[in-house]
Amino acid sequence: MPGFEFFGEEERKEVNDVLETGILMRYGFDGPRKGIWKSKELEQAICSKFGSEYAQLTSSGTAALTTAMAALGIGAGDEVIMPAFTFVASFEAVLSMGAVPVLVDIDSSLTLAPDAVKAAITSKTKCVMPVHMCGSMADLDALKAICAEHKLILLEDACQSIGGTYKGKALGTIGDAGTFSFDFVKTITCGEGGVVMTNNKEVYIKADAFTDHGHDHLGVDRGADLHPFLGYNFRISELHAAVGVAQIKKLDTFLALQKRNNHILKSYMEQVPGISFRTVPDPSGDSYSFLSWFLPSQEATEKAIEAMKTAGILAGNFYWFANNWHYIRKWDHLKTAKSLYALSDVQQKALTTLQTNTFAKSDAIMSRCISTAISLTWTEEQVHEKGAKCLAVIKEALS
Repeated sequence: MPGFEFFGEEERKEVNDVLETGILMRYGFDGPRKGIWKSKELEQAICSKFGSEYAQLTSSGTAALTTAMAALGIGAGDEVIMPAFTFVASFEAVLSMGAVPVLVDIDSSLTLAPDAVKAAITSKTKCVMPVHMCGSMADLDALKAICAEHKLILLEDACQSIGGTYKGKALGTIGDAGTFSFDFVKTITCGEGGVVMTNNKEVYIKADAFTDHGHDHLGVDRGADLHPFLGYNFRISELHAAVGVAQIKKLDTFLALQKRNNHILKSYMEQVPGISFRTVPDPSGDSYSFLSWFLPSQEATEKAIEAMKTAGILAGNFYWFANNWHYIRKWDHLKTAKSLYALSDVQQKALTTLQTNTFAKSDAIMSRCISTAISLTWTEEQVHEKGAKCLAVIKEALS
């Protein structure tokens, strides 16, 4: 990852198809666009590639999550259980719908701990939202069982795990709906963009309209469409979709390179005394976009980080425990409910409660975790060189 590492003539060709017509909008202008419908083409490719019945493109992964929640009927006051380790967009989307993010502990998979989910369920819980972080997946069998028992919605945030699978099914296609992000640093990039995937036709129809001001898209003239409900402008552009049309054709190549480079690097890291690796509920389904590893203690991990920094090899190694975007420990703006607009009383109360909530189990995991991003451009020789250098530097630091 990410897909931008493999930009080439394929992306330029698809974008030029759009530029030659001058029709950058995904809807309307049927004549001038001369049969060029990149958004439709990408949606069809997504369904074919990932095995989803329906796909609705959006302007971003955040917009995809927001759209999915709207289409699933998640709204004011509903509680959405999500992990304490995620990207800020996950809780931003929940808040934008008037719903309440309920953050709970993760386990060694770096995703939702099923026991923590069970403990967090209340009469207001509407949805469980696993976030498949860093290329791998949550324990979906356990989460599906919990949702079935309590009649809850399962919404997969698979934005970081494009190409990953769980027991033969693509991540993002297993719950009631799922989302990908196609932003600039994702495995497949459109520059900006996202998608809602679902096997439920009603959810798809609602998502289709919601992303375009509520247009039902049933007539031949978009201007005369009916509006069965409110919507927003979450449309993707034809230019962005065109990039994705080229990128999705390269996904198998991306995944093969990630797997090769990940395995080579892991063969060196396995030699670090006391090291362990994240739990992958279905090892065959890892997308291998990250190698996530644990050292025995926070002190040892911080020593390793400092040693890699001194040696000039820290780039691409993420210590999420001290990261501003991905772990609750640094989300002061969330915990103090710093919003430019008025939040509801129930949202305000839930967020300020986070100031006193403890996430000791997650802290014990995240304080020892480093995730190494796997580049598509590394040659085998370069991965061996990187692995040998990391091994030497970390062993020296911990000796």
